[in-house]
Amino acid sequence: QGDLVESGGGLAQAGGSLRLSCRTSRRLDMTYPLGWFRQTPGKEREFVAIISTSSVNAYYGDSVKGRFTISRDNAESQLFLQMNSLKVEDSALYYCVKFKTPGVLKPTFVADPDQYDTWGRGTQVTVSA
Repeated sequence: QGDLVESGGGLAQAGGSLRLSCRTSRRLDMTYPLGWFRQTPGKEREFVAIISTSSVNAYYGDSVKGRFTISRDNAESQLFLQMNSLKVEDSALYYCVKFKTPGVLKPTFVADPDQYDTWGRGTQVTVSA
């Protein structure tokens, strides 16, 4: 077990949907923004989405805007990523991550992996044509 544990990955067809979940440890302060990164072989980790503490603000990577929706349930210490209209290019290992800075979430630096101090081990998503 870890402080962030992802689940929900699997195989989907292009155009289909998957819903990823991330269970957070109670040791983690839920007042921190939480997000998702993904990585495929041969590529650097790519920012997917991040959501503020109270779910007021959310930011998405350009490649997933309009298709993915990030949400969280602080009472249940969970983070979600609803992935719709999946593309083959979405195939990757998806990581649940915690932003290292509390407070107001602004878009600056959210796509920088170094701004996250806690990472899950990932859940694999594979999309077939």
